[in-house]
Amino acid sequence: MQEFDIAIIGAGIGGASLASMLADAVPGRRILLAERESFPGYHTTGRSAALYSVLYGNSTVCVLTAASRAFFNDPPPGFAEHPLLTPRGVLYISDQADSDAVREVRESAARTGTRALPLTPREALDMVPILQPGPLREALLEPDAMDMDVHAIHQGFLRRAKAGGVELRSDAPLLAASWDGAAWTLTFPDGTVRAKKLVNAAGAWADEVARMAGVPTIGLMPLRRTAMMLEPPPGFDIHRWPAVIDAGGSFYFKPDAGMILASPADETPSTPCDAQADEWDIAVCIDRVQNAADLPVRRVSRSWAGLRSFVADRSPVVGSPASHPAFFWFAAQGGYGIQMAPALARVGASLLDHGVLPPDIADAGVTIADLSPDRCQGD
Repeated sequence: MQEFDIAIIGAGIGGASLASMLADAVPGRRILLAERESFPGYHTTGRSAALYSVLYGNSTVCVLTAASRAFFNDPPPGFAEHPLLTPRGVLYISDQADSDAVREVRESAARTGTRALPLTPREALDMVPILQPGPLREALLEPDAMDMDVHAIHQGFLRRAKAGGVELRSDAPLLAASWDGAAWTLTFPDGTVRAKKLVNAAGAWADEVARMAGVPTIGLMPLRRTAMMLEPPPGFDIHRWPAVIDAGGSFYFKPDAGMILASPADETPSTPCDAQADEWDIAVCIDRVQNAADLPVRRVSRSWAGLRSFVADRSPVVGSPASHPAFFWFAAQGGYGIQMAPALARVGASLLDHGVLPPDIADAGVTIADLSPDRCQGD
């Protein structure tokens, strides 16, 4: 029976980034990274809108996103062949003047030191000419928002983890987990291993892993998010358009590889599954986007869905419950897992190894209690 210091369940962006950081922190440490699917990133990681916005998420998420930018701008040597971030910008719009939603975006900018430029409706129309002038009352531009190369980021972490000695297993769903007071006995389809610590980075399946291990759950809520590709409007060069996000959270769209990626920003409760787009949500998306923009839709080129998993306060869950110190949560990353991956992985590695937060994260106002699983009420 193989023995590991740490076994990480889930090789999406959460598990991959944490494995990479842990391998860097202690060379020679025995780490298993187990993925239920045939290849890592099949579910939420592989279905991201690929947008880096410091103003997207609650205050904890915004701090972690801002703290990740230095890594994305200057990753370790060999992490990726091309830049991980490319300029995009985000235009937050509202159909109400002096709206609470835009005010919240502005307050997030002030907390994180992020540029957020108020625009007149005319200036917003100059940037994205297809916007409907009637419903446009207020606009705010985040000029430093970026597109992310999600595949390069995920693969960079996986490559770095494997170079550090991490053993990656695919087609390896966890079947059973038991703690004997000294180590976890973990059963997979190809056999059983032992591990001193068990990290739950299983995304939408994280509560299921906790139940299997006999650990209290965190009330995880997997929510389905739909996205689709639409043909760009004829006669426009969309390449330099910013992403457009309704500040009230009812839709967004952005240029993507010559097409328009659009979403109704839906949040439909779901069981953990291979999520698929629903025809109703596709229709809702088209309606919402067309109410805000003159975008003819002759056909939907492609549609898909992913699961974004949250707890009640919408902050990630990172740490061990007081009752189970050998079980470590790295879950509930919602739709922000990629944009905050470097900083959150540093947080996870520091808490696992030393029980403290990295100084820059603590100095920015995030506390251990903000992330602890003990704040959550599951079953």
